Amino acid sequence: MARLLTRLIDAQRGWAKPLGEFNRRWLSWIYDRIGPLKDVLHGRWLGHPLHSATTDIPIGAITVSLVLDLLDQRSAADVALVVGIAFMVLSALTGAADYTDTDGTALMRGTVHSVLMVVSLVLLIVSLVIRLGDPVDRLVPVVGSVVAYLLLTAGAYVGGDVTYVLGNMVNRHAFRSGKRDWVALAVDGGDELPDGVPVRARAGTTTLVLVRTGVYVQALDATCAHAGGPLATGRLIDGCIECPWHGSRFDMEDGHVRRGPSVYDQPSYEIRPAGRGWEVRRRP
Repeated sequence: MARLLTRLIDAQRGWAKPLGEFNRRWLSWIYDRIGPLKDVLHGRWLGHPLHSATTDIPIGAITVSLVLDLLDQRSAADVALVVGIAFMVLSALTGAADYTDTDGTALMRGTVHSVLMVVSLVLLIVSLVIRLGDPVDRLVPVVGSVVAYLLLTAGAYVGGDVTYVLGNMVNRHAFRSGKRDWVALAVDGGDELPDGVPVRARAGTTTLVLVRTGVYVQALDATCAHAGGPLATGRLIDGCIECPWHGSRFDMEDGHVRRGPSVYDQPSYEIRPAGRGWEVRRRP
């Protein structure tokens, strides 16, 4: 069943890929101009993607609305529908913020997800408008809600696929070892560190980015927590390393995320001289 559904989703690539690229361009134009509000919609303040925190509310509210429709509790069903629509709009705004920083297969499947959700939202709004006319026979708006709910469920499945199968907006360091032993550091190009320039290094299997300021050396994991971008090739801006892929910024001092789309902090490392080289260990 899972393979069949995956093939069905990927069969939409012909229209979803170009539509996704188009949507990302005009949405990026908008979201890049709202400044810190984009980070609010990403969920950086929450330390968790805001989109995934808002999606359960509309699904629950619309489920309640359908149950109340079956019980012929008209007013209560309509109120639940209004709540569901309102939170679908909020969820769309947060999802679009994440969408602007999504690439490849995740963007294609995210486009299928968004189209299903938008069509579902339109049908729910039409259903609500008909309900507001207080018709004696509510068969049409109720059937509209049922169809919208089925599309909503399908869209939720595809959205889950984007997150859980493709790892979009998940923390790239979730499964890293928590061991805090000192490990020898191998610096690309030798052990001499230029001042104020990001340098790539390796501690065992972990790639780090180092920045020296005077005699003080700072080290972070070089794999961006957002989408795995190579931080060692990024720019140093106001004491932060900027990811070259999507522009997330992390404080070199402690790894705290200072600008999205990442909502996760970057693992930070202590560093000390060891003979003619260096050693590092992960901070707790």
